[in-house]
Amino acid sequence: MEQPKIPVKGGVVAYLCVEGAQKASDFYQKAFGATQAHVYPPDEQGRTMHVHLSINDGSVMLSDPYPEHNCGYEPAKGFSLMFPVQDVDSWFDRAVKAGCTGNMPPTDMFWGDRYAQCKDPFGVTWAFVGPKKG
Repeated sequence: MEQPKIPVKGGVVAYLCVEGAQKASDFYQKAFGATQAHVYPPDEQGRTMHVHLSINDGSVMLSDPYPEHNCGYEPAKGFSLMFPVQDVDSWFDRAVKAGCTGNMPPTDMFWGDRYAQCKDPFGVTWAFVGPKKG
């Protein structure tokens, strides 16, 4: 299958290995307003090798684990993926309503921004940062 020529947005692109890449894509569409730019069809074991999403004017890519290619599953820890947004509260609320767990509700922070965090059902922590509320 030929790879479509979809431009990658951003200077760094997160590439997540999750248990259920297509399910994660569907969830991220609901929780974060993502659009699916491309997906490879599942293999004979039901695994998805590559999903390309556009979220908040950036690219995020997903794959199921492929341990036979040294791409096994490791639970996400020690990092978060951050959305710079204008309305932290609405992004956080949509994510939690979709099924994320709120780790930190929207709060005006000492460094001058409004900030919140949640964890998705696939174990990835997402953060939202934007201007303080008026």
